[in-house]
Amino acid sequence: MKRTNIAVFTVIALAAIAAGAQSAGQKSFDAMKSLTGEWEGKNQTGDPVQVSYRLTAGGSALMSEIRGSRQANSEDMISMIHMDGERLLLTHYCQAGNQPRMRGSISPDGKTVTFDFLDATNLTNSQPGHMQRVIFTFTDRNHHTEEWYFQTPGKERVEKFELEKKS
Repeated sequence: MKRTNIAVFTVIALAAIAAGAQSAGQKSFDAMKSLTGEWEGKNQTGDPVQVSYRLTAGGSALMSEIRGSRQANSEDMISMIHMDGERLLLTHYCQAGNQPRMRGSISPDGKTVTFDFLDATNLTNSQPGHMQRVIFTFTDRNHHTEEWYFQTPGKERVEKFELEKKS
């Protein structure tokens, strides 16, 4: 009887330890999944922007769709966020015609997830502009900001969205 109790206790203890030993990548992905829903806001120049987040592929990927309404320039872009082993990746399908991949990391306080450039497809010497970094800052359950860093040789442009959850 004592052996059975010890075995049961050991299994429960190991399960609790495994549950608490979540990887930094998984913590980052869980934070990103909390964005699921519809968001509205403005960029730094006051133009309206809408962003939707939707879980897909059995919950293994998060799709982000950014819809802007600049008069001469539609800003619709898609990003896919998913785990690759222990690391979190974001692939951004950009207006520039390339697809940068970025690796994510969560801040120690859990309030910021930063994605940094890893590599890209369709990134050419004749069109070197690409997303270099994106930072998601979680203010509370209904508010977050996104800062998208677009890199060209010798120049960086930042597009910042202040967003509020609508549904």
